Amino acid sequence: MLKISLHQLKFHGNHGSYGEEKIVGAEFEVSLDVSFTETVPVVTHLHETVNYVTLYNMVSARMQQTTSLIETIAMELGQQVREKFPQVNEINISIRKLNPPIFNFQGSSGVTYYKKYDS
Repeated sequence: MLKISLHQLKFHGNHGSYGEEKIVGAEFEVSLDVSFTETVPVVTHLHETVNYVTLYNMVSARMQQTTSLIETIAMELGQQVREKFPQVNEINISIRKLNPPIFNFQGSSGVTYYKKYDS
């Protein structure tokens, strides 16, 4: 099994359920791991793997679409990855909102979506 990873991708977005989040926005960090069973003894061509540039472009495009819940973003990204790369049998996506607008809060909030496919 191979795992392709993109970690600590940084984006600015206007995601959130509160009015100020949609106006001011926030910084987000996305990490993505996708696993698949290789079909050749040694991967030597791009079409035999999951292209991490394509994955990045998918994440980047989705993070530009304002959404109330980061759970929605994570789950929709998981579906998009699986549609584009049906060989993927495990997806793990974490999205963190850095410095969420909570009074006296220091740190980040986030969600992780994990999906394992049988086929």
